[in-house]
Amino acid sequence: MKAMYLAFGAMIVITIGANYALHEIGMSTADQGSTSSTVRLD
Repeated sequence: MKAMYLAFGAMIVITIGANYALHEIGMSTADQGSTSSTVRLD
């Protein structure tokens, strides 16, 4: 049970850290999805 709680804690810390890091470098899904350069128009 202790290992499971440790794994859940690590998962939460990694998720929050990754989310913060991606927002800092401008790679959030909101920033990437709203650009016009991601659409190919012929």
